[in-house]
Amino acid sequence: MKKSLLALATTALFATSAANAADYKLTVPHVSNLESYNHQSLLVFKNYVESRSNGAIEVDIYPSGQLCSNAKECIAGVQAGMFDYFQTTIPELANFWKPVGAFDLPYMLPNDRVAECVYDNEEFLGDVRGELIKRAPNVRLMMVSNSGGWRNIATTKKQVMSPDDVKGLKLRTVPAKIQQELVKELGGSPTPIAWPEVYTALSTGVVDGTKNGIVDIVQNKFHESLNYLILDGHAYMGGAWVFNDMKFKSMPNELKQVLVDGIDAQNQYLRAYPKHREFSAYEEFRKADGTIYNPTAEEKAKFQAKTAPVKDYFLSTAGDEGKAWLERFQNEIKTCETKIAADYSVQFK
Repeated sequence: MKKSLLALATTALFATSAANAADYKLTVPHVSNLESYNHQSLLVFKNYVESRSNGAIEVDIYPSGQLCSNAKECIAGVQAGMFDYFQTTIPELANFWKPVGAFDLPYMLPNDRVAECVYDNEEFLGDVRGELIKRAPNVRLMMVSNSGGWRNIATTKKQVMSPDDVKGLKLRTVPAKIQQELVKELGGSPTPIAWPEVYTALSTGVVDGTKNGIVDIVQNKFHESLNYLILDGHAYMGGAWVFNDMKFKSMPNELKQVLVDGIDAQNQYLRAYPKHREFSAYEEFRKADGTIYNPTAEEKAKFQAKTAPVKDYFLSTAGDEGKAWLERFQNEIKTCETKIAADYSVQFK
């Protein structure tokens, strides 16, 4: 009798464990620390999909380069099926499909509202997804969010106020041709440096500055070396989040919906964070005796004119397909600007 009861209890225990086991486990690496907005946004994602799926989806987050140390390694892991979800950048995606580099051209997007409108167009993003996955099999673009605001030029010893002030400066860039060409057109020397090494490069004088948003600058303590910042806003820091396509397609539609809705919740956090954090970040930069310069419209126009050849470089390397996608991107921007202008006319009544 005792054996029978023990067997029943054991069977019940295993049955309960099987019922509670997740049907889909997601391995999610990132190369930031636990305090970063990327990690915090993934907690939003994890909470949403695990609770809304009743435990059918389990999310395991691995921060600080525990599983892969850079975007190239992490994306390769997504392609191989080792990882399921990862945040990269538009320039990294351009390594697979050059036309997407059009979205990283300087001074294209005027503000957050237009940028969010463009990247919220699911038909537009769906077409980008389709083209990208042809070149990067198993890498499914899920969203383009924000990864820290807008890129500005920050320097250690010299205040930049005009394009001429960049001449001769060594500026850290991401390893992307368009960002490097931008620095070259301004007369500077682009210096690609991996993200974990930027703090040391600034503090030891390997570079004279960097092109980052204020949130990243302060969060990573770059302001211990940087003394000057010009708010030229030359690039929207679009964070491109990619998913293992085979894993996504293996899910039933009801779980796909939970996943997509969870990514939308994460997107809301990522877009709100830099807007919320910018104010205190600027204050911290000033308290460290940093100087912030906001260029006039005329001064910003000089930067735009000086970097105009970057577009010609893009077209020369991306060909007719690149030209078509640049035109599509510009049309999406105009459509959003028109829509927002119409919203203003309603509000102003």
